[in-house]
Amino acid sequence: MIDVLAGKRVLVLEDEPLIAMVLVDILEEAGCTVIGPAHDADQAASLIAGNEIDVAVLDVNLGSGRTSAAVADSLKSAGTPFIFATGYGEMGLRTADRGHLRVDKPYCADTILATVAQALQAA
Repeated sequence: MIDVLAGKRVLVLEDEPLIAMVLVDILEEAGCTVIGPAHDADQAASLIAGNEIDVAVLDVNLGSGRTSAAVADSLKSAGTPFIFATGYGEMGLRTADRGHLRVDKPYCADTILATVAQALQAA
Protein backbone atom coordinates (compact mmCIF):
# COMPACT_ATOMS: atom_id res chain seq x y z
CA MET A 1 0.00 0.00 0.00
CA ILE A 2 2.76 2.46 0.87
CA ASP A 3 4.29 1.97 -2.59
CA VAL A 4 1.04 3.14 -4.19
CA LEU A 5 1.06 6.32 -2.08
CA ALA A 6 4.73 7.26 -2.31
CA GLY A 7 5.13 10.56 -4.14
CA LYS A 8 1.40 11.09 -4.68
CA ARG A 9 0.11 14.64 -4.38
CA VAL A 10 -2.85 14.61 -1.98
CA LEU A 11 -5.16 17.55 -1.49
CA VAL A 12 -6.48 17.77 2.06
CA LEU A 13 -9.69 19.70 2.72
CA GLU A 14 -10.46 19.71 6.45
CA ASP A 15 -11.93 22.57 8.46
CA GLU A 16 -10.74 21.34 11.87
CA PRO A 17 -7.06 22.34 12.27
CA LEU A 18 -6.10 19.50 14.64
CA ILE A 19 -7.69 16.86 12.45
CA ALA A 20 -5.98 18.42 9.42
CA MET A 21 -2.58 18.29 11.16
CA VAL A 22 -3.02 14.63 12.08
CA LEU A 23 -4.13 13.77 8.54
CA VAL A 24 -1.18 15.64 7.03
CA ASP A 25 1.21 13.73 9.31
CA ILE A 26 -0.35 10.37 8.36
CA LEU A 27 -0.10 11.10 4.64
CA GLU A 28 3.43 12.51 4.79
CA GLU A 29 4.64 9.50 6.79
CA ALA A 30 3.28 7.32 3.97
CA GLY A 31 5.40 9.28 1.46
CA CYS A 32 2.69 11.57 0.08
CA THR A 33 3.14 15.22 -0.77
CA VAL A 34 0.28 17.07 0.86
CA ILE A 35 -1.35 19.96 -0.96
CA GLY A 36 -2.87 22.18 1.70
CA PRO A 37 -4.53 21.66 3.98
CA ALA A 38 -7.39 23.81 2.79
CA HIS A 39 -9.91 24.76 5.45
CA ASP A 40 -12.78 25.72 3.12
CA ALA A 41 -13.97 25.11 -0.42
CA ASP A 42 -12.53 28.38 -1.75
CA GLN A 43 -9.03 27.52 -0.48
CA ALA A 44 -9.37 24.03 -1.95
CA ALA A 45 -10.40 25.45 -5.33
CA SER A 46 -7.34 27.75 -5.32
CA LEU A 47 -5.05 24.84 -4.48
CA ILE A 48 -6.59 22.70 -7.22
CA ALA A 49 -6.12 25.52 -9.75
CA GLY A 50 -2.47 26.00 -8.82
CA ASN A 51 -1.29 22.41 -8.28
CA GLU A 52 -1.37 18.98 -9.81
CA ILE A 53 -3.47 16.72 -7.60
CA ASP A 54 -3.36 12.91 -7.73
CA VAL A 55 -6.06 12.31 -5.12
CA ALA A 56 -7.97 14.26 -2.47
CA VAL A 57 -9.37 13.72 1.00
CA LEU A 58 -12.46 15.87 1.47
CA ASP A 59 -14.11 16.55 4.79
CA VAL A 60 -17.83 16.62 4.00
CA ASN A 61 -19.05 19.11 6.60
CA LEU A 62 -17.01 22.32 6.59
CA GLY A 63 -19.01 24.08 9.31
CA SER A 64 -21.63 26.83 9.20
CA GLY A 65 -23.73 24.82 6.74
CA ARG A 66 -20.90 24.61 4.19
CA THR A 67 -19.84 21.36 2.54
CA SER A 68 -17.20 20.08 0.15
CA ALA A 69 -19.80 19.20 -2.51
CA ALA A 70 -18.58 21.80 -5.04
CA VAL A 71 -14.99 20.60 -4.65
CA ALA A 72 -16.10 16.98 -5.10
CA ASP A 73 -17.99 17.93 -8.25
CA SER A 74 -14.96 19.77 -9.62
CA LEU A 75 -12.65 16.83 -8.96
CA LYS A 76 -15.15 14.39 -10.43
CA SER A 77 -15.40 16.50 -13.61
CA ALA A 78 -11.60 16.54 -13.89
CA GLY A 79 -11.35 12.78 -13.34
CA THR A 80 -9.33 13.24 -10.14
CA PRO A 81 -9.98 10.54 -7.54
CA PHE A 82 -11.04 11.55 -4.06
CA ILE A 83 -12.50 10.18 -0.88
CA PHE A 84 -14.89 11.71 1.60
CA ALA A 85 -14.18 11.90 5.32
CA THR A 86 -17.22 12.32 7.53
CA GLY A 87 -18.41 11.91 11.06
CA TYR A 88 -21.97 11.43 9.83
CA GLY A 89 -21.64 8.14 7.97
CA GLU A 90 -23.32 7.57 4.63
CA MET A 91 -26.21 9.85 5.59
CA GLY A 92 -23.80 12.79 5.73
CA LEU A 93 -23.32 12.54 1.98
CA ARG A 94 -25.55 13.77 -0.80
CA THR A 95 -27.68 10.97 -2.19
CA ALA A 96 -25.64 10.96 -5.41
CA ASP A 97 -22.40 10.52 -3.43
CA ARG A 98 -23.48 7.68 -1.15
CA GLY A 99 -21.72 5.00 -3.18
CA HIS A 100 -18.45 6.94 -3.25
CA LEU A 101 -15.40 5.95 -1.21
CA ARG A 102 -15.45 7.38 2.28
CA VAL A 103 -13.90 7.00 5.70
CA ASP A 104 -15.90 7.56 8.83
CA LYS A 105 -14.46 9.76 11.56
CA PRO A 106 -12.78 9.15 13.80
CA TYR A 107 -10.51 7.17 11.50
CA CYS A 108 -7.18 5.50 12.06
CA ALA A 109 -4.06 5.84 9.93
CA ASP A 110 -4.41 2.39 8.37
CA THR A 111 -8.01 3.07 7.31
CA ILE A 112 -7.32 6.44 5.72
CA LEU A 113 -4.23 5.17 3.88
CA ALA A 114 -6.01 2.05 2.60
CA THR A 115 -8.94 4.12 1.35
CA VAL A 116 -6.72 6.69 -0.37
CA ALA A 117 -4.79 3.82 -2.02
CA GLN A 118 -8.09 2.27 -3.10
CA ALA A 119 -9.16 5.54 -4.71
CA LEU A 120 -5.87 5.77 -6.61
CA GLN A 121 -6.06 2.17 -7.81
CA ALA A 122 -9.68 2.59 -8.96
CA ALA A 123 -8.82 5.67 -11.04
